[in-house]
Amino acid sequence: MQSIRFLRPAIKSSVVTVNTRLREVSMEEAVAQVRLFNRFYTARIGLLDEHLSASEFTLAEARVLYEIARQSRQTAAELTRLLDIDKAHASRILARLTARGLVAAGASPTHGKQRLLSLTEDGRQAFVRLEQGTLAQMEALLAPLDTAGRMRLTTAMREVMTLLDGQDEAARQHAVALRDPRPGDLGRVIQRQAVLYYREYGFDWRFEGLLSEIIGRFVANFDAAREAAWVAERDGMVVGSVFLVKGDQPEVAKLRMLYVEPSARGLGVGRRLVEAGIERARALGYRQITLWTNDVLVAARRIYQAAGFRLVQEERHHSFGQDLVGQYWTLDL
Repeated sequence: MQSIRFLRPAIKSSVVTVNTRLREVSMEEAVAQVRLFNRFYTARIGLLDEHLSASEFTLAEARVLYEIARQSRQTAAELTRLLDIDKAHASRILARLTARGLVAAGASPTHGKQRLLSLTEDGRQAFVRLEQGTLAQMEALLAPLDTAGRMRLTTAMREVMTLLDGQDEAARQHAVALRDPRPGDLGRVIQRQAVLYYREYGFDWRFEGLLSEIIGRFVANFDAAREAAWVAERDGMVVGSVFLVKGDQPEVAKLRMLYVEPSARGLGVGRRLVEAGIERARALGYRQITLWTNDVLVAARRIYQAAGFRLVQEERHHSFGQDLVGQYWTLDL
């Protein structure tokens, strides 16, 4: 203990010295550090290799495939703006992918002169292989880190993006995209919602069983003409979801399994998910939306109230290891 006490002033002095050095970093030093990091990172993940993630695609081709898969039926001009690359370069990439039978362009139903891009069946299969390879590579890179290390790394990455974007965190809410679920999303939604509700409300493993049952029925009986699901994605990560399902009556829909990751809270993600469900329900001709929740979910209840839902019934119940008050809410469309 004596030696530890002697060390504390030295540690404190070192922290002060580091903080002072950080405040006094010159432009030349900052440039050198960024270049050093770029060399380290590009070598570590293989960006200098001819092809990405042991695939047949270059980095640029992989980015184009990813964006078309993420948001199908966009024009080449929109894709070029999104990727911020030279128009001629984008055209050459699209030509190569089209010649390989991976990308197709079809006429827009609303604008005859526009050609909308989408992946072919071969393109979707190629994208799945590419995505699996990329995920395996990233998992191998992160495997040596424990939970605290991964948290430090991801926090630092978000800070880098925020600083170089010149935006504060609130301004990044527009970077959250709502999209259709993809393979792997539903399992993650169940796992993350179960973990979060355990940490925040003490719900036990039986809640995960309920989530699995809801998702299983949704997939087994999915009706594209009457149902929908949205996944919120930010920086390539799933940060929320919601499901619109058929109710017990033809004119009534249900909103189910709304959740938002802690890292994306305060950005309006929950509100956007609920609004997407309401808009789709109206478009499908529903007259009413109902939902069931518990009174401990205060943030979710505020979102429902702001969207116009009204509380119609409450009941006490013991579920998931907790004494709860269940609530039924409705919205007339």
